[in-house]
Amino acid sequence: MTEATGGVERDQEYGSGTIKKFMYVNRKAPYGTIYALESLEVVLIAAAFDQDVSLAFIDDGVFQLAKGQHTKAIDVKNFSPTYRALEDYDIEKLYVDKESLEARGLTEDDLLVPVQVVSAEELADLMEQQDVVLSF
Repeated sequence: MTEATGGVERDQEYGSGTIKKFMYVNRKAPYGTIYALESLEVVLIAAAFDQDVSLAFIDDGVFQLAKGQHTKAIDVKNFSPTYRALEDYDIEKLYVDKESLEARGLTEDDLLVPVQVVSAEELADLMEQQDVVLSF
């Protein structure tokens, strides 16, 4: 139930907010900056609040999903196994830019989790359908 307050609708019941469509665009390599890990944390938080979450991986962001990440030499924790937990949060819309994947010599079989490989044009169409697009 909502009530009008000064021209603004407000939810009266706790937890009955509006569901928004969020797309998180991951552009950076998994290590060397904080962007990839921060994106993953924000995605999990949004999903915990029952938002409609999707992820897109473009440019060096495709490396975030690559199998066989070994981080001992750079003394950083490997957080890539966390991507396997996305399904537990009902996050099943993962998109990978086809051109980015190919340019980096990767195939869908090289990735940790099931994804939908899309063209840049298809990805742009998906972005248009979102309420919020955040780029990391």
